[in-house]
Amino acid sequence: MRIISGKWGGRRINPPANMPHTRPTTDIAKEGLFNILQNRMNFEGAKTLDLFGGTGSISYELASRGAADLTIIEKDNAMHAFIRKNIDTLGVDNCRVLKMDVFSYLDSVNDGFDFIFAGPPYALGTIDELPKIIVAKKMINAGGFFVLEHTPRNAYERFEGFSFVRNYGTTLFSFFVCS
Repeated sequence: MRIISGKWGGRRINPPANMPHTRPTTDIAKEGLFNILQNRMNFEGAKTLDLFGGTGSISYELASRGAADLTIIEKDNAMHAFIRKNIDTLGVDNCRVLKMDVFSYLDSVNDGFDFIFAGPPYALGTIDELPKIIVAKKMINAGGFFVLEHTPRNAYERFEGFSFVRNYGTTLFSFFVCS
């Protein structure tokens, strides 16, 4: 996996060989996502939240593009350690990597964010709760986005705050805004 653009653009990060609970966003889908976002928002100085951090790929990209305040939530011990190691190696000092359940975090947080990304396991039975909670708690700052990565079997067009969806084969990104 690679960081596409910004301070560390082109840098490769090698995820652990055995990631049983992690499905990294492909470089092609990630590049498509950031192409959409770069025309809609400025990451310089942004406050970001990465739910289901996995390999940390999305947050490395955000940090490389100048995000000022990053929070990553990852409950798996091995992936949490992997993210922490890469954040330290890159020298990102404005990042919190929290080892906890995403829904427990969402229950406790009262902050707003300029950009929120969730790349949950596709089989997560409660995936539809993510946009409901985030929009209801008004966690998306004005001009910001919440992006939910999912498969074609999930549809969010009728959810409050839904803005648009982009399809990258078996990976879809649904975009939500504050309502």
